[in-house]
Amino acid sequence: MNGEPVLVMLVEDNIDHAELVMRTLADHRVANRIRHFLDGQSALDYLYHRGAYTDVAENPYPHIILLDLRLPRVDGLEVLKQIKDSNELKHIPVVVLTTSEADRDVTRAYDHHVNSYLVKPVGYEEFSELMEDLGFYWLGWNTHPQL
Repeated sequence: MNGEPVLVMLVEDNIDHAELVMRTLADHRVANRIRHFLDGQSALDYLYHRGAYTDVAENPYPHIILLDLRLPRVDGLEVLKQIKDSNELKHIPVVVLTTSEADRDVTRAYDHHVNSYLVKPVGYEEFSELMEDLGFYWLGWNTHPQL
């Protein structure tokens, strides 16, 4: 990523899961900055620079979005749909990070052009390894267009 600071957007309403994601990414030095949102509406407001997020310089587009499916206000699939339907946002990689293994959820996420669908492992070690691999792949090895 050319040495530029990496911004991860984490959209997760479960505080314990969010803390685990942020801690494991920090432990593996994957992200320079994480913006955490507790619901889908605030994530969309940030991405579309509405409300408290109108200052584009203070609220830049993230390099990757980690998105839970079960969210208050606007659910994760609707957030994903709005991102991928937007010419300005559709190039941002979106990784669904959820507890749901339901075929219906997986299919619907890919119908809305998710870049990856990951099921959260139960154990801390497995979760930590998943976050490390995810960070290295999407933020280290993967090449994507400049936003």
